[in-house]
Amino acid sequence: MLTAARATTASFASNASKASRCPIRKNRAAGTGRRLCRRWRYDRGVTDFELAHRYDTVNLYRRGTAAKLELNRPDRMNAWNAQLARDLLDALTSVREDPGVRAVLLTGAGRAFSSGADLKESQSLDEAGPPDLYSVLTQRYHPLIFGVREMPKPVVAAVNGAAAGIGLSLALACDLVVAAESAYFLLAFVNIGLVPDGGSSLLVPTRVGFARAAEMAMLGERIAAGQALEWGMINRVWPDGEFAARAEELLIRLADGPTRAHAGIKRQLNNWLYQRMGEQLEFEAKIQQEMGASGDFAEGVRAFTEKRPPRFTGA
Repeated sequence: MLTAARATTASFASNASKASRCPIRKNRAAGTGRRLCRRWRYDRGVTDFELAHRYDTVNLYRRGTAAKLELNRPDRMNAWNAQLARDLLDALTSVREDPGVRAVLLTGAGRAFSSGADLKESQSLDEAGPPDLYSVLTQRYHPLIFGVREMPKPVVAAVNGAAAGIGLSLALACDLVVAAESAYFLLAFVNIGLVPDGGSSLLVPTRVGFARAAEMAMLGERIAAGQALEWGMINRVWPDGEFAARAEELLIRLADGPTRAHAGIKRQLNNWLYQRMGEQLEFEAKIQQEMGASGDFAEGVRAFTEKRPPRFTGA
């Protein structure tokens, strides 16, 4: 179990460089110094990650044995397109194969973790015909979900805003999920006439159970970070102003931990909970291909791009 945030903060602070120490440390004796120092660190950022590689849509940052991958399409709320999928897979492969990386954090640039698939790619649906969603899922998305689950290193999802659709799937594929207070989670597929994919038909019920998974999938409503924590979907919720620093503290703690034991723990959980993941993802993709040819999906995409409520007919 994760230790209390205060213990983590104190441990990290003891190893901080002099340049990053709190300038009001001397006031601790007065009883408020510790709280003020902690707030000072969170306001300025606890760690200094350096940009190691800039892909077109993903930034890879490094600090010692810790790596941070940032989805970087903030103007589209980090919606997934073909380029983002390629870049993220390249970045995940890079950190997996790098023996100098011992823990990984996934987050999003701007105000979202990821808003899901970029529906602009589906705007030409009427002219081009139904999309080949099966190929998109099996070739573009599934390697990413497997890449996170099979990585022999802990992976943390730091959900800084919306995590919807495939963005939610990516977050829940991670080992630990932490969120800002303003973040939310959304199985948005049904709102455009689709079914959950990217592993979410497995990842969501594994964390929250059948009743809540059915509610999320069929009603397509936002689940606030606090409610997600209450349901057991995620591990921690922190105030927005402290979120980035606390998430990085957790990453550093994992990177300094017993990497082989972390890998063994993942293998145990995968064997018990996700042994049939490949079968379920294949099943998802086949059903999604059916949905992609439906009239309701065509209407859902049109309604989304026209910014109006959909008028589903069951077709």
